[in-house]
Amino acid sequence: MKILVVEDEPASLKLAHLVLASEGFEVAEAAAAHKVMEEALRSMPEAILLDLELPGINGLKLARELKRDPRTRHIPIVAVTAFPERYPRASAVAAGCDDYILKPISTRALPKQMADAAAKAK
Repeated sequence: MKILVVEDEPASLKLAHLVLASEGFEVAEAAAAHKVMEEALRSMPEAILLDLELPGINGLKLARELKRDPRTRHIPIVAVTAFPERYPRASAVAAGCDDYILKPISTRALPKQMADAAAKAK
């Protein structure tokens, strides 16, 4: 199962990658918002783990763009944020996100959350 991790913070990106890869996921990465669509189309992931606090564009806008595009609208998006007051669950769902995780992420729960999100698309 392929997961696209969108995260600009190197330590968080590395952690998500290591946790998911150790559970057998194939992990693609995008550390910048402007690379997300390109990477999603290249790797065609079964789910996207999307940080909502990105430089240049917030993740809510990015989620809406992914869901508007017929090539990527079927890909489940799991929002992740350390700022629930700025990016509440309701806003993430309204933008098209399928699930919502607060940072710090649970390394035990993340693989199941991503597998569950990907299963929704099938």
